[in-house]
Amino acid sequence: MSSPSERPGSASGSAVGDGDGDRIRVSVVLPAYNEAATIEGTVRTTVETLAAFLPADAFEVIVAEDGCEDRTPEIADRLTREDDRVRHLHSDRRLGRGGALEFAFDRAVGDTLVYFDTDLATDMRHLEELVTKVDREGYDVATGSRWMPGDEADRPAKRGVPSRGFNLLVRTVLRSSVRDHQCGFKALSRAAFEELRDAVEDEHWFWDTELLVRAQRRGLRVAEFPVDWEPKGDSKVDLVRDVFGMGSQIVRLWWQLSVSPRITRTRTVAAGIVLTVAALALMTVYLDPSAVVSAFEGADPAPVAAATLVYLVSWPLRGLRYRDILTELGYRETLGFLTGAVFISQTGNLVFPARAGDAVRAYVVKARRGIPYPTGFASLAAERVFDLLTITAMAGAVLAGLLATDGAGAVATAVSANVPGVPPAAVSRAIQVAAAIGVVAVASLLFIVATARSNRNYVRKVVSRFSSDSYVDYVAGVVEEFAAGVQTVAGTRGSFARVGGVSVLVWTLDVVTALLVLSAFPTATASMTFAQLVVVGFFAVSVGNLAKVLPLSPGGIGLYEAAFTALVVGLGGVPAAVAFAAAVLDHAVKNAVTVAGGVASMIGFNVSLTDAVDETADLDEDAEREGSEFATDDD
Repeated sequence: MSSPSERPGSASGSAVGDGDGDRIRVSVVLPAYNEAATIEGTVRTTVETLAAFLPADAFEVIVAEDGCEDRTPEIADRLTREDDRVRHLHSDRRLGRGGALEFAFDRAVGDTLVYFDTDLATDMRHLEELVTKVDREGYDVATGSRWMPGDEADRPAKRGVPSRGFNLLVRTVLRSSVRDHQCGFKALSRAAFEELRDAVEDEHWFWDTELLVRAQRRGLRVAEFPVDWEPKGDSKVDLVRDVFGMGSQIVRLWWQLSVSPRITRTRTVAAGIVLTVAALALMTVYLDPSAVVSAFEGADPAPVAAATLVYLVSWPLRGLRYRDILTELGYRETLGFLTGAVFISQTGNLVFPARAGDAVRAYVVKARRGIPYPTGFASLAAERVFDLLTITAMAGAVLAGLLATDGAGAVATAVSANVPGVPPAAVSRAIQVAAAIGVVAVASLLFIVATARSNRNYVRKVVSRFSSDSYVDYVAGVVEEFAAGVQTVAGTRGSFARVGGVSVLVWTLDVVTALLVLSAFPTATASMTFAQLVVVGFFAVSVGNLAKVLPLSPGGIGLYEAAFTALVVGLGGVPAAVAFAAAVLDHAVKNAVTVAGGVASMIGFNVSLTDAVDETADLDEDAEREGSEFATDDD
């Protein structure tokens, strides 16, 4: 999402007055990006075609100029001066095809909203039929089709094959009856647009498909009719990036329409519990339960008690970090209250899968301190960003250190000894590759931090050097959102240093807790040097916590143990039963501290965890999507 400084600038062209608006029935939107060579001819042809079957004052043609870098804006301005039926909406940056259409429709006057590609690949003799389907026949949505009997479509193989494959996927996975979802020749009623606009999430090439699928799911009347179509020039659709991107959007929409509505809290909790039990039970297939029990019996309780105290110390640090983040957002609260809020939210993550506890914190600070929900969610996002930054930076630094000190060879030898059949050379190469990736990851994080600390948009600048493709632009937007999380607390160098430093302390104490638990098992530490123990402990905890990010089981139980056990066995040569016992005990210590602190905080704050989850579940976090905006002025 863009910040206010990045919002589109003013629009130019004549706006339709109230008197004209009473007569206009049809609004045609032409999404335009760098169309200087064709836009004038397209606008004139559109006006002439509309005038052939509609009264002269019954339609408008809107050029939705989407961050063009050529003369398209100048040409559109001139066309608006020459014909008051033409309007021009200007954006200073790329919005994406769907984003430009959505905003233009919102400012259009007509009750029938039409759009088509500016290359006029679809024969314009079909325009009257398209308009009539909605304007007179009462369909909610109408679309041309290049794949219905009766059409004439000259489709080169490089376009036809991916198009057929994409439409087959949409029909099969999303249960759509439409044959051609991406034909750029569509119309819809004002009522249908108002019903669908908030539901359609994509802002790029998948917008067309999502519109049609959601319309069908809501029982709206959709008309598809064959059209004559001939490709004109080079398509702006990248057959690798865009098709891949739209494939991921098919999965996203399938999840939202077919899976998400069936996920109730009861089913989610039940599934999480089943998955947890299954994950732990699966370990008994590879481990002798009696050996695990024996390992537990041989554990020294003193290091476990020390581990509990160390982990308990990390919680006020979490509260301190959260206080610094909220302070940057303009809210000052006591350390005790914020530590309790963190305890409650993490307890929620242990009870409910899909990290439902994350949103609980926003409820707690809103209910008990009046901090608005948007601020609560923004602060939580910033905290998560710093967690990821810290884990990635620390992992990258350790990997780079192994590479620089030739420690990769020693680790490779140890792994090969513990995993029969794997040669040291192969492991060493894998570690070297991982170390190189770690260096790149650290460099990328520094780049993101530089973007967050500067008024210059480095991310967009770098991406634009390689491509202006809409999905590359979308990926840049995701990175910008990540940078925005850093920027939340990067207002001053001091606040950034404090939050970053405390994050390092929090995760270091998490690792120390695991090392102390490991030291409680003599068999686990007997074969490792102190340096090996540190490396093994760090990676076991890091990968285990990354596994917990997957919203599959409450608190990541089962996922954490599996990742922890695999790394301790592979890197440290620890017997599997002992490694698993250490993983279970480490996770149990951390969860016990979390639950104890969470219960105490809920009692102290008089907060019900189930009420908090219900409250946050009702929030529509994306209701006010901060999409890009056009601005309009009268000419």
